[in-house]
Amino acid sequence: MIYDFNADEIFEMAEQIERNGAHFYRQAAGGLQDPAQRELLLRLAGMEEEHEKRFQELRAGLSEKERTSATFDPQGEAVLYLKALAGARVFSEKTLDFTSLVEIFKGAIEVEKDSILFYLGMKNAVPVNLGKERLETIIQEEMGHIRLLGRELARLKP
Repeated sequence: MIYDFNADEIFEMAEQIERNGAHFYRQAAGGLQDPAQRELLLRLAGMEEEHEKRFQELRAGLSEKERTSATFDPQGEAVLYLKALAGARVFSEKTLDFTSLVEIFKGAIEVEKDSILFYLGMKNAVPVNLGKERLETIIQEEMGHIRLLGRELARLKP
């Protein structure tokens, strides 16, 4: 079955991806000995939580039309599909190296890139009248994550 998604469904998935990100950073922080490095990762986890709240606010502001399903889906399979992707694909499917902050940042950048590619693909599955343009907000947030992680990684590398 081919699905068209709406902005509401994508924002719901984005919220889950942010929760996965916060969990990732907390897990990574737990494996480091250096208190400053742990604190940095815990701040990143907090940022992911703030992004989740931002996406919740944006989602709350969607129009009724942007919440309307375009596909006849009485069993709710489309939402289950998105939840499965959000839970499995971004921040949790990859085996990441938590042995050093450099490796953690490299892995996080890769995951953020994957999430951007995923959202770009999802833009093709959201019709214009169901909030396609709102996905750009999510993509820009994820690009901001990459810039921040890139700056932090550059500080660590000689």
